Parts: sequence; structure tokens; C-alpha cells
Amino acid sequence: MEDLYNIKLPAFEGPLDLLLHLIRENKIDIYDIPISFITRQYLDYIEIMKELNLEIAGEFLVMAATLIHIKSRMLLPPEEKDEADIEEVDPRLELVQRLLEYRAYKDAASILREREEESLLVFSREPAKEEEEAAEALSEPSLFDVNMFDLLGAFKKMLDSAPPGVRTITRETLTVKDKMFLIVDLLENTESIRFEELFRDTATRTQFIVTFLALLELLRLGLARAYQEKEFGNIWIIKPRKEAAEAEARG
Repeated sequence: MEDLYNIKLPAFEGPLDLLLHLIRENKIDIYDIPISFITRQYLDYIEIMKELNLEIAGEFLVMAATLIHIKSRMLLPPEEKDEADIEEVDPRLELVQRLLEYRAYKDAASILREREEESLLVFSREPAKEEEEAAEALSEPSLFDVNMFDLLGAFKKMLDSAPPGVRTITRETLTVKDKMFLIVDLLENTESIRFEELFRDTATRTQFIVTFLALLELLRLGLARAYQEKEFGNIWIIKPRKEAAEAEARG
């Protein structure tokens, strides 16, 4: 049996991140989650991750089972009310509480990270460096970091439009390293590339997968950065500054 091309990301978001991503993307009320719809969306992402041969942590599969269990409970006919007419507990309640707690934790972590970045600017620097950094900041677009599920969502849209192809990914059919070099060459000649542009010359499903895996590897190595104009907006791939790339490679 031929070896599969395998890629592992060091900072992969968890199942609660994926659920919050789907809730934001589809503008869903977190207190009234359409469980059948969100389960279907969640399982679609799991299938894409499997097709890409990404290492899926067991917690993703546990959450999938949890969603399916909640869905099955909601499809059951309402139970007989007792004499006190006690209202049946919503099967989604525990999941909603977990999502709210996790979202609060993520928001707090984000605020602390922003304060840490602001505090780094308090220390004085040499005048020449200040001017140089100010010029670099002005030359960079005002964009926001992209998370893994933003990339997977954008890739899913591209993949849905791709013609069917061979689904088995082998080292012989994959040329991830070659594609990585092509993307790096593109970044050498331009300041930024739209995510969709990376797939302009791809014709088959396998080529789409090769290109996306190459991008993920470049992001993991710190040889490229992914940004978004706004939440769920266009994604741009940018070459990081030399100092940042070297620090990323060392880390």
C-alpha cells in the first residue's frame, strides 16, 4: 500500500472553535442552535480534514458523536409531562453553556494578548528603527489574522466547484514541495496574493488538495502568512518580514 502524504499543524483549533466558527459564519443565535444544520456542517468539515489527511484529534470525533446524540434526542417525540408539568430540559443546553464559557475564555485571552502587544510598544527604541518600523507598518495592509477554519471554509468553497478526481492522495501523485516552491516564487514577485489566485491553474480535485496542503505547510513553517480583510471576507496570502519568518522557523 502506498504511503499517504501526512501533514500535522502545531496549533490546530479544537472542536469548540469549529462550532463557534460555524455559528458566526451562519449568523446563528448561540442560544437557539439548529442542531441538524450545525451537525451537518460540522461533519462536512470533518470529511474535508480527513480528505486532506490532517491528523484529527479524538476530541473532534467525540464532539461529532455528541452532536449526533443531541440531534437524535431532539427528534424523539416529547415525553409525557408529569403532574407538576415540569418543562423538559433542552438537550442543547449543556453544549450552549460550554460554548459560552469557551467563548468568554477566548475573548479574555485575546484581550490579554492585545494588552501584551501594546505594552511592548511602550519601551523606547532607537529613532532610526522607529522610523523604519513606521514605514513598514504603513506599507502593510490593515488585515486580520486568519484561523484554521477560515482557511478550511474558503478551501471547501473552492473544492465544491472542482471537478471530481482521484481521492487517494499518494506521494507519487502529490507534488507538495514543488507547489510550495511555486507559491514562494509568487510571493517573491508580489506583496500579496488572494487565496483564490493560488488555485487559478488547478483543474482536478487532487490538484486543489495539493495546493492547499502546500499552503498549510508554508504557513506552518512561517514562510507565508494568511490575513483577512474582515471576518469571513477575502483571504490574502502575504510573505512575512524576514525577521518574523526567522523567529517563526526557530520557534
